[in-house]
Amino acid sequence: MAPKVLVSDKLSETAVQIFRDRGIDVDFMPELGKDKEKLAEVIGKYDGLAIRSATKVTPSLLEHADNLKVVGRAGIGTDNVDKEAASKKGVIVMNTPFGNMITTAEHAIAMMFAVARQIPEASASTHAGKWEKSKFMGTELTAKTLGVIGAGNIGGIVCNRALGLKMKVIAYDPFLSEERAAEMGVEKVELDELLKRADFITLHVPLTDSTRNILSKENLEKTKKGVRIINCARGGLVDEVALAELLKSGHVAGAAFDVFAEEPATENVLFGLPNVVCTPHLGASTTEAQENVALQVAEQMSNYLLDGAVENALNMPSMTAEEAKVMGPWVKLAESLGSFIGQVTEEAIETINITYDGVASEMNLKALEAAVVAGIMQAVNPDVNMVSAPLIAKERGIQISKTTQDASGTFEGYIKLDIQTVEKYRTIAGTVFSDGKPRFIQIKGITIDSEVGEHMLYTTNQDTPGIIGKLGTLLAEHDENIANFTLGRAKAGGDAIAMTFLDTPIKPETVKALKDSGLFQRVIPLHFKA
Repeated sequence: MAPKVLVSDKLSETAVQIFRDRGIDVDFMPELGKDKEKLAEVIGKYDGLAIRSATKVTPSLLEHADNLKVVGRAGIGTDNVDKEAASKKGVIVMNTPFGNMITTAEHAIAMMFAVARQIPEASASTHAGKWEKSKFMGTELTAKTLGVIGAGNIGGIVCNRALGLKMKVIAYDPFLSEERAAEMGVEKVELDELLKRADFITLHVPLTDSTRNILSKENLEKTKKGVRIINCARGGLVDEVALAELLKSGHVAGAAFDVFAEEPATENVLFGLPNVVCTPHLGASTTEAQENVALQVAEQMSNYLLDGAVENALNMPSMTAEEAKVMGPWVKLAESLGSFIGQVTEEAIETINITYDGVASEMNLKALEAAVVAGIMQAVNPDVNMVSAPLIAKERGIQISKTTQDASGTFEGYIKLDIQTVEKYRTIAGTVFSDGKPRFIQIKGITIDSEVGEHMLYTTNQDTPGIIGKLGTLLAEHDENIANFTLGRAKAGGDAIAMTFLDTPIKPETVKALKDSGLFQRVIPLHFKA
């Protein structure tokens, strides 16, 4: 059955056609996002939800989204999506961070020009039949110092454009290295230094706990007298009340805002002040940008729903379509290893160490880790997936570490799990053969060569003659058909294990008979995803 996608905001028809061309069943209802109750009624039948900013993906909506696998936001900002609730639900949240970068950066530059030359006020005055040439004395951008807060994708483009205008650019960004700053042609500084030196300040950071009110009253008062401030990033980055007071006092010479703490902004403390340029969140509003992000989100969602590729996800390790093809068997192995541990472990897990050997160490380790943790958690909650599992593990205080190493054995690579509970230590390792099928190669430190089947039986015993024959006899007596069988032992007379691959789920009465026989230390029926 083809995946179903709902488009609940205004995306271009071309984007909607991409879903259709890829074989996805798509419903285009661009006004539905504004109707919370109706959206909640229908969301349960969709695998994907494509949105802009009108649709609010809240915890209450997600409660009804039993089949939802991915939310795609056409644009950068995902303030309208509760990402934690989506993660707990196992829903991937994607955005399109690159489709409107140039448009937003250009808008910031345009706003900088507008406030430097008081263009909106001069235009309104001239339209009113006045000729107030001397009233609108501006300032040049050339040779001025531009302070860029946030030198990532959009901030980096602003830096580049400002250098072309012969401005001196200084940047504050905790993640910007000295080497990268040198490559960009900007000077990396601390925030206080930027506030002290900048003639213009432009913000290009997301709204987080650490960036909220980054230009607080205290920080605004540290700025150079006559500074002009531009915000085309997110409302809430600037204390608007404090800024209004400094504009009135003349300490701040002007401001240009495209975003506000409360939107839609029909009222704001900045409105009506002289030399304050305001636009209604137009940063991404160009024909090119709107088309680009719509096409991009349609492609990303299609790639995930059809091929398992994860691109620009905010709550899941990204994995390209090519990576998904190569890594698919390894992801399945990682999940199967985790699933084995989850099914044989009754105590609370405290730590997980994952060893990636050989070719496995060169893969997308975040994706493999997410698959391991998902496999473990699914033993308790089958609804857990690679999105929700890491969050649940963190909530439970499970410590996860990894080790990478060059190929160290007979295999090109393998994955090994070492698990510590309050009382016990468990270990299992596996690899992927050339046929693309996962295999278990070690359990409890005992070498084994077991394919992974949907229905399996794990037994442990002391190595004594006749045990394996009695296992087969008991299974036959209960009409259990064996598809494959693998065993291993630590040493003669020592610990021994067996992995039995069955055609159908083992019956409860068979398990009881095996346990009652007294031959086995552990008898555990296992189920792995087909």
